[in-house]
Amino acid sequence: MSSSTASWLRPLVSLFLAACFFLPLYLVLVNVFKPSQDIVAHPAALPVPATTANLQAVLDRPDRLFWYGLVNSVEITAFSVTIVVVLSAMLGHYLARTAGLAAKVTLLILLSGLTIPSAVIISSLTRVLDSFGLMGTIPGIVLADVGYYLPFGVFVFMGFVKTVPVEMEQAAAIDGAGYFRTFWQIVFPLMRPATASVFIFLGVWIWNDFLNPLIILGPDTGTTVTVGVYRAIGEHQTDFGALFAFMFLASLPVLVLFLLFQKSFVKGLTSGATKG
Repeated sequence: MSSSTASWLRPLVSLFLAACFFLPLYLVLVNVFKPSQDIVAHPAALPVPATTANLQAVLDRPDRLFWYGLVNSVEITAFSVTIVVVLSAMLGHYLARTAGLAAKVTLLILLSGLTIPSAVIISSLTRVLDSFGLMGTIPGIVLADVGYYLPFGVFVFMGFVKTVPVEMEQAAAIDGAGYFRTFWQIVFPLMRPATASVFIFLGVWIWNDFLNPLIILGPDTGTTVTVGVYRAIGEHQTDFGALFAFMFLASLPVLVLFLLFQKSFVKGLTSGATKG
């Protein structure tokens, strides 16, 4: 491909890809503020005049579907991500600093876990949780998320730990610091970019998870915001305005999470060896 062809082809491809990502977002945003009859007639038109009735309808539902789902989603995501970050950071540090056979076997098991889709193991997972009385509970789905996403966190932290000079840990050991004190006071603060990356990736994945909450929590315990979108769809009639409003409100916490950790997230992706 000549340089002249590449000069106009690359911007064209970039524009096409940007449009593919932007179009769904545009449809959600404009239809949040339009009545349902206008959404059906002109789905891509601008909301003129705009209305907040759809948002009000979701927030004021008699069954409080959104609010119950929001509480459950925040609780599940917060506990799952925090536990995964703590465990994967420690295990990633151990595997990165250990060259024994046990470390290699553990790494191989974790690598195998990354290759298994969650839908494949959901049947076995529900049987295990049911045998411990954890089906239909928040701790049950938190344990399921921790077990499934732990390998991802370990691999992220392993790669970052290798950029931390081991001499810093050796100096701390000479000064009398134990393993846990060295890790939490010296190593872990240097892994802020990696921690932010794990927080954002896992936060988005767990927040947007649909299958696990639908099956593990079940209809009796409650719902999450993603399952709430599904349950907001009627069998014979659908309020499209309220549906778009539900999707918009369900996406806001993820957007806030990204904005809070944006700088550290970008730093973790582009310059993992940068400290401080």
